[in-house]
Amino acid sequence: MRQYSPDLTPPWKKSQPAPEVPADPGLVVEEAGTGFCGAVIRCEAGTVTLEDRFGKHRVFPLQPRGFLLEGRVVTLVRPAAKAPARPARTASGSVAVPGARARVARAGRIYVEGRHDAELVEKVWGDDLRVEGVVVEYLEGVDDLPSVVESFAPGPDARLGVLVDHLVPGTKEWRIAESVTSEHALVVGHPFVDIWAAVKPSSLGIGAWPRVPRGQDWKTGVCRALGWPENTGAAWQRILGRVRSYKDLEPELLGRVEELIDFVTAQP
Repeated sequence: MRQYSPDLTPPWKKSQPAPEVPADPGLVVEEAGTGFCGAVIRCEAGTVTLEDRFGKHRVFPLQPRGFLLEGRVVTLVRPAAKAPARPARTASGSVAVPGARARVARAGRIYVEGRHDAELVEKVWGDDLRVEGVVVEYLEGVDDLPSVVESFAPGPDARLGVLVDHLVPGTKEWRIAESVTSEHALVVGHPFVDIWAAVKPSSLGIGAWPRVPRGQDWKTGVCRALGWPENTGAAWQRILGRVRSYKDLEPELLGRVEELIDFVTAQP
């Protein structure tokens, strides 16, 4: 016995599935039954609202094969819900404040040891510092720190934070830092011999920072080992150009800078 389908409609007379098209705002379609043509202005559960060129609105059900798009029969469907936009982040990883103006500068300051240090802090934390009104200045050397602190005269409303290179317990730099640290002055340091080394080697496409023999200028030795021209200014711009965000920096530097910002901006 042959088995027959209860639907005896010939295949060529059966309605073919129409492509599904999201009813996005602005999409111009024609309702198949009435010929009403307009742009989608709203799509809700089961209905779509069209607006024609005269500003007239009509609501139609979202039925299969119910609309024409550029002469083709389509099935309008409700657009997929868009995921909520993630808040933008600054280079330091903080939530960005759109349209925020720079705050009037605080009396408090952050000092860093060297121009390269200041440029790196500005590139990664600049947006945060402007929102907080914190100015970054640089020291020519840690030997100048006592006179800088004395001249600055830190207090409850004018805290001073200082970032020092290669701050190792027992060294001259350590003793100077200890001598000026107080309730309103905080000196912290990272373990790197130079701020260059606080940039992750992977961000520069190298396996590790070269080891430079004692007695040789470290920056010059790095340029030689990497085959770069012995122009430390140009080398630094090359390094700085590869820093996009906090992800390109070593944690030992990130923690110290964040600590200084928190210290300087803390309410008395």
